[in-house]
Amino acid sequence: MAGIAMVTIAISSCDENTTTLGDSLTSRVDQFTIAPDTFNVKTSSIRSDSVVSQGSFTYLGRIKDPETGTYVTSDYTTRFNILENETSTLFPPKANIVHLDAASQPIADSCFVNVMVYAYQGDSLEAMKLQLHELAEPLREDTTYYTNFNPEATGKLRTADKGGIVQNKVYSISDLTLSDSLRSVYRGSSYYEFVKIPLNKPYTDKNNQTYNNYGTYLLRTYYEHPEYFRNANSFARNVCPGFYLKTTDGLSLMMEVAFTQLQVYYQFLSEGKEYTGTKTFNSTEEVLQTTHVTNDKNSIKNLVESESNYTFLKTPAGIYTEVELPIDDIKMTRKKIKNPETGVEEETVINHLNDTIVSAKIVFSRMNSRSDLSDIVLEEPTTLLLIERDSLYSFFEHRNIPNNITSYLASYNSKQKTYSFNNISGLVNRMWLNREKSPNWNKAILIPVQLATSSGGTTSTSGIANEMNINSVRLVRGTKAGYDNAAPSPIRMSVIYNQNK
Repeated sequence: MAGIAMVTIAISSCDENTTTLGDSLTSRVDQFTIAPDTFNVKTSSIRSDSVVSQGSFTYLGRIKDPETGTYVTSDYTTRFNILENETSTLFPPKANIVHLDAASQPIADSCFVNVMVYAYQGDSLEAMKLQLHELAEPLREDTTYYTNFNPEATGKLRTADKGGIVQNKVYSISDLTLSDSLRSVYRGSSYYEFVKIPLNKPYTDKNNQTYNNYGTYLLRTYYEHPEYFRNANSFARNVCPGFYLKTTDGLSLMMEVAFTQLQVYYQFLSEGKEYTGTKTFNSTEEVLQTTHVTNDKNSIKNLVESESNYTFLKTPAGIYTEVELPIDDIKMTRKKIKNPETGVEEETVINHLNDTIVSAKIVFSRMNSRSDLSDIVLEEPTTLLLIERDSLYSFFEHRNIPNNITSYLASYNSKQKTYSFNNISGLVNRMWLNREKSPNWNKAILIPVQLATSSGGTTSTSGIANEMNINSVRLVRGTKAGYDNAAPSPIRMSVIYNQNK
């Protein structure tokens, strides 16, 4: 009997039929089917009065917006960085300085502020004029500054009648005083175009002490109070609160400034020989910089209110696109299904509350019809951020990074002319959990942004800021939200569910 039982088990275990293999490995509770569906998405344009201005770059210049026929002007403030371990080596020993005044005090040969240009829009030969102002005190680090912050209008400048620096400069990006060969060399990838602003007039500090130039003020302050140069904050509080660079004349050039330099030249002795020394203080991402943007609010308002089949994304501080997501219909889909008994279409609710949303994809397409002028002058934003409507300001104020749950990034596809968000299921689920808690609970915002990246084996996003270049794109407009097969919106969201059996 035992032998017969063993033979029976062996025969049954060699069955080649695998149709029940999945059922044998998976609990009945875990069985599911894949179900796709699509939903309408509604979009609209909204005006942005101002945006958080702190970022990796600052902006300076004035350019005409071809879509509105109005002017966009950018100015900026900056301060300078000093590392903790630099203090003792910023300048040579005082006894080694060659040039002295009548009282045997060290003096600097010259001093300059250099505006280092990363990129620009417009005409590189255009003659522009700027005005450099000394700040009366450093801007507060614990304050968030928006692009509508005007340091001049808010009394943050040290005026000329109180001894403050006010220096005018006429410039163009292409320096025509250089030979063609030198300009060719300077356009290399390791070289920045720059604007050099002299600070070589007599300067009077807040203690009414006068120096032959601003560089001498820095030099002597260092020897008298080296503790003021301990770090960037101490330097800003006690020595140099920073500068405001303002566009005062010219048109057709907007500069994206990589960093700003404060440069001091002096002569010093080393081993009995005389040398020219240079100390450069740079602005960096670690110190506060702000950009002030002025544009025509009425023209922006008119674009937003214009009835059209498209929405705008326009920078800087211009127009965003609001996206109304069909969260209710995604979770509780309403369909018209024909009743087999009556032959009449009846509205049926399909409950997806217990289903898992595997994917929720949405694609935004650029309008093909645009003016020739806009195509030539204005570029599409490279990267878009999709975030909840109520996080429009807090995301940038808190310097958040996209997490693929409440915030997502998409890059412009120049071939297909689209921005694709391949899976925002996390956002859909979050909105459902927070439904009705806010008037904007089911709304998101598309925002043009700039990315800062870091490399540590793999490239990752280390920072994100509002796009401040003059960019514009018109997107196909979504006309309604929800489920409606009879009249689909031009924008559709594709959803894939895992449905439990």
